Amino acid sequence: MPSAAPPTFEGASRRLEAFGRHIHARRKSLRISATTAAEAAGMSRMTLHRIERGEPSVTMGAYMNALAALGLDVEVTAPLEGTAKEMATPAPSLMPMKTVRVGDFAQLRRLAWQLPADAELTPEEAWGTYERNWRHADPSALEDNERQLLAELARLLGRKPLDV
Repeated sequence: MPSAAPPTFEGASRRLEAFGRHIHARRKSLRISATTAAEAAGMSRMTLHRIERGEPSVTMGAYMNALAALGLDVEVTAPLEGTAKEMATPAPSLMPMKTVRVGDFAQLRRLAWQLPADAELTPEEAWGTYERNWRHADPSALEDNERQLLAELARLLGRKPLDV
């Protein structure tokens, strides 16, 4: 059974559907059956049909295999003018956090004293540093940006917030 589709923005959904139609059109123009194309791509015929419909639950690897089987490639480019406006940008608190710079947060700097100030931690590493060493932190000295960071890390990682 296919996995549930992740939530996508309206503009992204339309582009995925167009991408799928392009893959379908290429297969038809080459006069290749869905079964043959799917076998060449190492997937089931149903997965190929889901790709041709532009379903977001199909893995990127499967999309890439389908493209390769049909002699296509993909390139990531900057959006055309107007396209960026079309896609809603999630609020900063909903955007995935990539790294946390140690020197940007006073208490984190205090807890991770052995690291250079410009060291970047993954959200998991930052949370682990706070969690393991919380007894050495001074919650009353937390600045607003660090309180927000702790709340965002707890939300992102599905953890119980620290006693701030």
